[in-house]
Amino acid sequence: MGGESRVKSQESRVKSLKSEMPEQPVIDMRRLHRFFGSTRAVNDISFEVMKGEVFGYIGPNGAGKTTSMRILATLDIPTYGDALVDGFSVINDPDRVRRRLGFMPDYFGTYADVNCREYLDFFARAYGLRGNERRRALAHVMGFTKLDGLAEKPIRGLSKGMKQRLCLGRSMIHDPSVLILDEPAAGLDPRARIELRQMIRELADNGKTILVSSHILTELAEMCDRVGIIERGELLAVGTVAEIQRGQITHCQIKARVLENVAAVATWLENRGDVESIRVDGQLIRFSHVGESDAQAALLREMILAEFAIAEFGIEQRSLEDVFMHVTRGVVQ
Repeated sequence: MGGESRVKSQESRVKSLKSEMPEQPVIDMRRLHRFFGSTRAVNDISFEVMKGEVFGYIGPNGAGKTTSMRILATLDIPTYGDALVDGFSVINDPDRVRRRLGFMPDYFGTYADVNCREYLDFFARAYGLRGNERRRALAHVMGFTKLDGLAEKPIRGLSKGMKQRLCLGRSMIHDPSVLILDEPAAGLDPRARIELRQMIRELADNGKTILVSSHILTELAEMCDRVGIIERGELLAVGTVAEIQRGQITHCQIKARVLENVAAVATWLENRGDVESIRVDGQLIRFSHVGESDAQAALLREMILAEFAIAEFGIEQRSLEDVFMHVTRGVVQ
């Protein structure tokens, strides 16, 4: 009895220690490089993505997004550095990585004469699913992607949106912990994009870790927890939109609505050293202000003491598009 008690006590201590350990990243890019001759397609990329997180990967064409995603999916080998999925290296343990990862490329081949069920069943078998396990996987994926009503429909008859759902289903048929989605919303109509975004968020809420690239920045801003901005193979910024804005943009955009004497207010602002880029549009005055929240409060107080009729005063929130345009330089390689 004493020995059994000690074993239970040891197991309890191990569980306690595990619970106190910091959470490990599910995706871990470690100084990743990929060169093609003199072209540095990926140049010293490092970032982490945690469990249940949607990470947006954005950059212009040729920035290195697809190359680094292909390396993560074990479809290419880095020149230097490494990438880990669930702690397994894409270089040393590619088979273990593939079992834990689903990849949805920006373009995927289909077999026009097979139907949706046959297509997904083929990939379920390729991943080694058998019997009841395969049937449950097919039922779950077709239900989640809402393809169950189109199970017998040939792929050649599917719309672009339904084909994207089919590719998403293919990537998740083996229940991976990580999904890599390269431009999943490309060419979709507004309704299909909204539904895809909802599915991605639901997958993340269920514990999937998702790395997604897109040129539709408004979509990423609405579904991503954090983003990474890449250009010419280099990672320029990582974090939430607010964090990147604080780190990269020192000026706040202020919007004030003035009830009267708008020109006088604009002239008063022009004479200040902490105000730039004044634009007047009817009763609205927009300008760039240097300073934190306390400085903005002081500015508003001074405007009121100057007896200007201020009806509205506040910061105009920058979008992901604004941040992207500020951080990137618009150069290609």
